[in-house]
Amino acid sequence: MLDIILIRNEPERVRQAMRDLNDEDALVRIDLILELDEKRRALLVDVERMRAEKNEASKRIGISRDPKEREVKIGEMKSLNARLDKLEGELREIEPHLNEEVLWIPNIPAEGVPVGADESANITVRQVGDLPQFDFEALPHWDIGPMLDIIDFERGAKLSGSRFYVLKGLGARLQRALITWMLDVHINQHGYTEIYPPFMVRSECMLGTGNLPKFGENLYHDHEEDFWWVPTAEVPVTNLHRDEIIDGELLPIYYVAYTPCFRREKMSAGRDVRGIKRGHQFDKVEMVKIVQGDPEVSERELLALLDNAEDICRQLGLPYRIVQMCTGDLSFVSAKKFDVEIWAAGSGEWLEVSSCSNFHDFQARRMNMRYRPEKGEKTRYPHTLNGSGLALPRVMIGILENYQQADGSVVIPEVLRPYMGEVEVIKAPEA
Repeated sequence: MLDIILIRNEPERVRQAMRDLNDEDALVRIDLILELDEKRRALLVDVERMRAEKNEASKRIGISRDPKEREVKIGEMKSLNARLDKLEGELREIEPHLNEEVLWIPNIPAEGVPVGADESANITVRQVGDLPQFDFEALPHWDIGPMLDIIDFERGAKLSGSRFYVLKGLGARLQRALITWMLDVHINQHGYTEIYPPFMVRSECMLGTGNLPKFGENLYHDHEEDFWWVPTAEVPVTNLHRDEIIDGELLPIYYVAYTPCFRREKMSAGRDVRGIKRGHQFDKVEMVKIVQGDPEVSERELLALLDNAEDICRQLGLPYRIVQMCTGDLSFVSAKKFDVEIWAAGSGEWLEVSSCSNFHDFQARRMNMRYRPEKGEKTRYPHTLNGSGLALPRVMIGILENYQQADGSVVIPEVLRPYMGEVEVIKAPEA
């Protein structure tokens, strides 16, 4: 969340950021936050003054030897206590209200983020790799999968409804191979530590990463035990250090984790209804970084994180492009964000497989995560970053559509073959 001191001291800067983000609701909330903050500070002054008066009155009662004088002073003390209790009650009411309002304010875009109303103002930074050319009509994955008997849409819908499917045979093995191989690359080549987290977390974790309160309707929740199914491994992994003070010598910290991800997809109703592009459940390998609370440091770490995500595309031989998000297309928590999009030859479109974001200290403040740069120094908030490395099933789509052959088979990228039992080609089953 934003620092209340920033909102108080630079309200116009914060308002302009909300205008750049096209967040009218946040603009209204800023005015309310300033009003609540002013009331809270005034109450604090009065409460502290009255507490001092109470202490002084207690001393006078203690040293008084005149019974009548003591009786008068005790009466004054009771009146003072009543007024103090009232003010303290008002303070207890206003503080959670203020905190709740601040939780709804998105992060401020970093310097240099392009200003734009929506995704049309995003900037394509670069494109890497040649788009595949075929001397036959390229098929989309929703045709390839059933033909090869590796994706079963009908039985997926029978089990769980729309936006679900079943991977079978070499399709299931390909997904498993991708997950294991991506973890190995990030661990052995990029220097991340693997985490296997719970797939359900408590509300505090969702609050910490910024998923709550704003996006609660798009998350799966067990109300009885207050478990939330994770929408991404970012939630449990970043919260590993919630309410902790990290030794500054341990920074930077790099984590990588595989989890299934669960999202209601209410926000995408009617979009990408064919195939496996968008579902309520999908697998993902996620990278998380916790670094020094310095914008120059976290900017370097963001570019390195982005390169780690790109490296997966490079090694798979998938053409991709890097797109920088403008202010109107930033996520709620991001100060700066790049998307990695791969080309899907059969569908004829670019598909996002990773979003690499720098959150500055936005998440750390929400989860009270701090670090101590040196022994004896004051604690600071670190910067957090995350990016998919990569998200399935769109990588599956990229392989099926870009590596398809004229006979309907699909060639397995070389880096995956050791994870596939040296299977080189997925072919249709014989009739």
